[in-house]
Amino acid sequence: MRTLIHEVVADLNDVASEIVLVIHWVGGVHTELRLPKRRRGQRNATPDDIVEAVRQLVPIANDEVIAGVLNRNGLTTGNGNRWTRERATALRSYRRIPVFRPQIDGFKPWLNLGGAAKLLGVTPKTLRLAAEAREIEGTHPLPEGPWIFSRSKLASPEARQINNIERWAL
Repeated sequence: MRTLIHEVVADLNDVASEIVLVIHWVGGVHTELRLPKRRRGQRNATPDDIVEAVRQLVPIANDEVIAGVLNRNGLTTGNGNRWTRERATALRSYRRIPVFRPQIDGFKPWLNLGGAAKLLGVTPKTLRLAAEAREIEGTHPLPEGPWIFSRSKLASPEARQINNIERWAL
């Protein structure tokens, strides 16, 4: 670096709340960088609604899938970065959210839309429409993400009645 950069001068611009860096390159060229200055009390924490979405996704998805869902929804970390498996893992660890663990016996207490629809013997669209109409309890933490259903709720008599296809026809 010392062969490329002669010096770096830093200055604070309190009016614009910026840090101004001027890089003097060895060849005589100068580059100015303006970085936002963090205000007192400002944190770069991940918003609570994203943390809650991760909490709801953990029963059915591993960290890699969760990162993909968050990215698909255009959400970023507290520092403005895209989500990766490592960042999802770090968020879970910091917020003490348990890790996704597939059941050894194959019994899944939580199901996504496809698995829940298969269990009920209906199409995923029928189940989604029933969940949107609040005829059956399901969670949809993010617009571009999976639906989540509790297997115990799917065993209820109300859930077994949604297979009436005419009722949900558009």
